[in-house]
Amino acid sequence: MHDHDRGLAFDLDTISRQIVERRRLLGWFAGAGATALLTGCGGGSSSSTETASSTTTSSTTTSTSTTTGTTTTTTSTSTGQCVADAAETAGPYPADGTNSASGSTSNVLTSSGIVRSDIRSSFISSTTVASGVLLTITLTVVNVNASCAPLSGYAVYLWHCNVDGNYSLYTVPGESYLRGVQVTNSAGQVTFTTIFPACYDGRYPHMHFEVFTSLSAATSGRAATLTSQFAMPRDVCSTVYAGSSLYSSSVSRLAAVTTTNDNVFGDNSSAQIAAMTPSLTGSISAGYTGTVTIGVSV
Repeated sequence: MHDHDRGLAFDLDTISRQIVERRRLLGWFAGAGATALLTGCGGGSSSSTETASSTTTSSTTTSTSTTTGTTTTTTSTSTGQCVADAAETAGPYPADGTNSASGSTSNVLTSSGIVRSDIRSSFISSTTVASGVLLTITLTVVNVNASCAPLSGYAVYLWHCNVDGNYSLYTVPGESYLRGVQVTNSAGQVTFTTIFPACYDGRYPHMHFEVFTSLSAATSGRAATLTSQFAMPRDVCSTVYAGSSLYSSSVSRLAAVTTTNDNVFGDNSSAQIAAMTPSLTGSISAGYTGTVTIGVSV
């Protein structure tokens, strides 16, 4: 007997079962669809979470970066002042025991009277005072490996040429001016009173210095922790050389040289040159005062 011949009751029962089965199937598909949808939403949520996380991280990074940037800017000023100074030659006229003058070793570091703040006068066999535009300069010695912490108790030996571009004890053998040693205070500072250096052929205007871990160590340039030079600010050089007749020969010499083509400063980075250039204010008549930071790797 065929199913359609079994009567109304059978047909109703069959229809009822089909409806139940259809509902069950629809329920399954609905569940599967919801699961798929939830899975899809979950992926989107994950992606959204990642994006949000990424944005947050980016925001945090930006924020941190900004904070760091602010700190860096603050430190940058500090760091600009505490860039490790490039080691430079002591030149031919150091008088630090590393070479000779007039046939004998020249070492002013062992001479009585070398520890002084005003280095304008000779102090060995003469008392001649070097003429020139007054310059008072404060040097701050810091440790670039310790957040620019000041180095106290360090000895700094400063020397440079006179208004004619000559050096005492060498090209002016009878004089010992424009040389001196001082010990840094608790702020890592020493202040020298001297004159503005001239510009001589072949070199950009500069001052020499050596840093020692202590005064007792400052007996020879070979014991120096750092030997380097300061590059004098060009605008002040131009003003001094053009405005004071004492420096008349420096005008044309300065015109022929820059820190870029100088045989000492030429291979330094702009950051190093900036750090090695004193900041000066003043005038020819009143003199100049300035500061510069010496960055040492300790």
